[in-house]
Amino acid sequence: MSEATGDLQRLADLAASLRPRLPSAKPLPRLIFLTDSARTPDVEAVAGRLPAGSGIIYRAFGAPDARAQATRLAEIARARGLVLLIGADAALAAAVGAGGVHLPERDLVRANGLKADHPGWIVTGAAHSLEAAWLAADFGCDAVLASTVFPSTSPSAGTPMGATTFTAFVAAAPLPVYALGGVNVKTARELVDSGAAGFAMVDGLRT
Repeated sequence: MSEATGDLQRLADLAASLRPRLPSAKPLPRLIFLTDSARTPDVEAVAGRLPAGSGIIYRAFGAPDARAQATRLAEIARARGLVLLIGADAALAAAVGAGGVHLPERDLVRANGLKADHPGWIVTGAAHSLEAAWLAADFGCDAVLASTVFPSTSPSAGTPMGATTFTAFVAAAPLPVYALGGVNVKTARELVDSGAAGFAMVDGLRT
């Protein structure tokens, strides 16, 4: 077993051991891979290693081949029993048969409309504050990805809140919360008792 494969299995085991504070009406993945063309250029290789039941959030960032890439990820997701969400693009999600959409914080207001049009979809949202988490709940999101939890290499990462503050965030939020930002096989151990719904990461799952 390679080091990368071993780390992924340990992350999956840690995610499986989580005890989410709040239940969800829909089956939410415990482990979510967020694509990033700069930080994880071979997204299909990462997707192909994910354990069944994991999630992928494909973020096209305006890529000209977004439809082709999303189609390939949808095929991998179906073959491996993964949940594919598309970042911000409901039309692309519908076109490739994705399982839902992930919304940036500025677009949380779209959640109820998307779920009315696609009742089976999972709709998650970004939350950089507890206020945003409450808005996400009001607008109908199924869960939020809260960041930044630990120091991250993302150029958009904010000041890390740390495990203690994240745990308080989860306790005060009105919907399931994922930890995002600097989460990896080492830092995830600090969140096992946080009440999180799962782990979301970019670098933590790359090959």
